[in-house]
Amino acid sequence: MSSWKRDFASGLIVVLPVLVSAYVIAWLYGVVSAITPQRVIRVDLLTDLGLSSAVADALVEPLRVLVVLAVFVVFVFSVGYLMRTAVGNLAEGLIDNMANRVPGLRVVYNASKMAAETALGGTDSLQKPVRVEPLPGMRLTAFKTGKTTEDGREVVFMPTAPNITTGFVIEIPPEELEETDERVEDALTRILSAGFGDSERMGNSTVEDLVEVEDDEEGD
Repeated sequence: MSSWKRDFASGLIVVLPVLVSAYVIAWLYGVVSAITPQRVIRVDLLTDLGLSSAVADALVEPLRVLVVLAVFVVFVFSVGYLMRTAVGNLAEGLIDNMANRVPGLRVVYNASKMAAETALGGTDSLQKPVRVEPLPGMRLTAFKTGKTTEDGREVVFMPTAPNITTGFVIEIPPEELEETDERVEDALTRILSAGFGDSERMGNSTVEDLVEVEDDEEGD
């Protein structure tokens, strides 16, 4: 790879995520500001408070976003507090039961709930990284769930890279699992980075270093 191509790729790696993130934030900002009823935050209401028309026009949309976010935060905290009680657990069971009765909604609801539990629940549910060898010479990273089947098999979760919210639930004999000394965080870092985050194997190498090594190999 020539020097200008490598520079362009390096710059694109930095700029593209920023542009995509800015676009998503701007889109979400417009969606959230449109949710607030127009009667709640109005320009004339702000002008009645003593603000000029120009200032009121500039503040009306940010204030609508703040109102929606404040209501959402209060609602989430209220639901979370309710989940400490038996009533909350009963309500969650009823919602799950209703969602699972609708064929199309069942898939979306369960997938989003699993993704939220995986992303927000941390790594507490993942007990220990292990290696699984589905084929001779091939090893895959999985995690013990702390569950076992009636016949004594270990239930492990094998996430996909780089999206750890999807994967496979495998029931495997304990003797076919290879124990590791890795921490859960280290194994997840390697999976999320599609292998580039394996610090023990890569050291302090960067993406640019790997590209240069590949160029040298192709030149030889």
